[in-house]
Amino acid sequence: MKDSYHLLLKQLDGLLSAEHDPLANAANLSAFLFHNLEQVNWLGFYFEQGDELVLGPFHGQPACTRIPIGQGVCGTAYATDTTQVVADVHAFAGHIACDAASESEVVVPFKHEKAKGVLDIDSPIKDRFTDDEKALFEAAVVIYLNSIS
Repeated sequence: MKDSYHLLLKQLDGLLSAEHDPLANAANLSAFLFHNLEQVNWLGFYFEQGDELVLGPFHGQPACTRIPIGQGVCGTAYATDTTQVVADVHAFAGHIACDAASESEVVVPFKHEKAKGVLDIDSPIKDRFTDDEKALFEAAVVIYLNSIS
């Protein structure tokens, strides 16, 4: 992982460590990463409610408010409990287009006793996300979950 990403994670940990509310920390995580990353046009959370993922704190254009679990990139990530890295969202079967400008996406699922959902990151650039970004976002989710424990 890039050195600059290690620094971002350290700063994120400092930002979230004093607060334990899941919603407050989701809001700050979204704002922090959105404003510190390049070529990202949407970054935020969806939280599990029954058989859907419901929009949580985010930065970017208005988004889909409900995504059925198992559908789209977010629903697939949550249903399979695996991070999805999609180089071209238009090639992903069943992609749900919330922002027509999005070309690539990373979705990290999490299932914690206090919060269940996904962290969703979109870019207007095809093939924007590398293994470094996947590791960054997975580590950010770990920091988030540790902060609400």
